[in-house]
Amino acid sequence: MKNCRLVSLLLALVMMLTAAAAVAETTDVYVFAAASMTETLTELKAVYEAAHPEINLVFNFDSSGTLKTQIQEGAECDLFISAGQKQMNQLQLGHEANADGLDFVDPDSRINLLENKVTLVVPEGNPKAIESFDQLAALLKDGDVLLAMGNSDVPVGQYTQKILKYYELDEEALAAAGKITYGTNVKEVTTQVKEASVDCGVIYCTDAFSAGLTVVDSAKPEMCGQVIYPASVLKTAAHPAEAQAFLDFLTGDEAMAVFGSVGFASAVTK
Repeated sequence: MKNCRLVSLLLALVMMLTAAAAVAETTDVYVFAAASMTETLTELKAVYEAAHPEINLVFNFDSSGTLKTQIQEGAECDLFISAGQKQMNQLQLGHEANADGLDFVDPDSRINLLENKVTLVVPEGNPKAIESFDQLAALLKDGDVLLAMGNSDVPVGQYTQKILKYYELDEEALAAAGKITYGTNVKEVTTQVKEASVDCGVIYCTDAFSAGLTVVDSAKPEMCGQVIYPASVLKTAAHPAEAQAFLDFLTGDEAMAVFGSVGFASAVTK
């Protein structure tokens, strides 16, 4: 009887150790994504990992320019999702934007994943009664207004620069006159507006939604072009198959419903 009990205990212990080992054997998949995707990808992480307990998604959210630099400098990354084509192009061998001969993007995996909108947002109460990009342009030329925008290496900042050029506004002169303040990524710009340290800011509609900010206008395509988020598995990926599987999940209906709930639209061509 004692031997039977001992055998049973040993079997139970082996099963527990086997289960623990199975749980411990997870694969870390490193995903570098634009800061504007923080809320949606964090939500989707829980959904994906529940269905794939063998996968641990490790996110790095920042401006696409910063992420591009980190990848270029050797940071561990399996999947890159940029808020602009420029940063992805700069990492793809043979692209005219890639002056440094960088070879990180797997062109067979690269897709246009999402589309966003560039919007003009104001703090609670809208103290300067700003109602449109047209009005903002006039205020920047003649009035007392402080605009928050992204740095020149940040996609949202690059889109804003195009808007300023559309209105024939001199960004450098405006900044020198104290009419523009900058953020290193879209979240910093959003925070400045949220805290009412500026009169308005240019951010994506998805960030406006997540922060509960009032959108007073949206940029037309002729003002700054389309806001497309490309995604690609990297050639340097330690786990390319797992990264591709997660990217495939992001193009599906379940993930797109989450993206759509905050204002993203699918840019995937099927």
